[in-house]
Amino acid sequence: MAEAETRLVIFDCDGVLVDSEPISVSVLVKAMNDLNIPITEEEVYGRFLGRSLATVIETMKSEYNVHPGQEFLEQIRTDLYARFRKELKPMDGIAETIDTLGIPCCVASSSQVERIRLSLTVTGLIDRLPNIFSATMVKHGKPAPDLFLHAAREMNVDPTSCVVIEDSPAGIEAAKAAGMRVFAFTGGSHANFSGYRAELDRLSPEAVFDAMPELIHLVRKDKQDGMHL
Repeated sequence: MAEAETRLVIFDCDGVLVDSEPISVSVLVKAMNDLNIPITEEEVYGRFLGRSLATVIETMKSEYNVHPGQEFLEQIRTDLYARFRKELKPMDGIAETIDTLGIPCCVASSSQVERIRLSLTVTGLIDRLPNIFSATMVKHGKPAPDLFLHAAREMNVDPTSCVVIEDSPAGIEAAKAAGMRVFAFTGGSHANFSGYRAELDRLSPEAVFDAMPELIHLVRKDKQDGMHL
């Protein structure tokens, strides 16, 4: 029996809808270095891509014995939002791709809702993607399946009829754990850091693509395949 027809596309935000990862990683590395944690951008990409800030905080506590307070979080948020307002860009072709897909879409991101909304507003995507789901809404963030399952429930779509668009290993793992198909997007500015593509390939997403308009053809093929038994 063929797979179920695609009825919902679930987009990650950072590194998929918006080209935010280089900005986010730069801000996080500086903040951690300021607390005398000797971490590099490549290490942050390898360890924390697609994961929540709560995961970063837990790692700082358990591995470095650094216990950042509210001031640390506020400084990151202030610096990040300021740079987003000045520098953040949408992924090339994403607006046209969403307009052309012709099926429901939503956002499911490890970031806080405030940050997701800012990212989508600054890049002009907010009106196209009003349905936003954050890891703050579930008990376990990526790579657990909770967030994607929550999004599917809220959108009234069975998980087997969802396709997830992700750029991170943690996100791909989460989508697979949720019983969803997942397409790995490698068109972000961060896609060339060491070992990134090899790690995505290891997780065997259903497709890997690096130009957003390709998604239209991938989803249409997926829908056609799902219509035949």
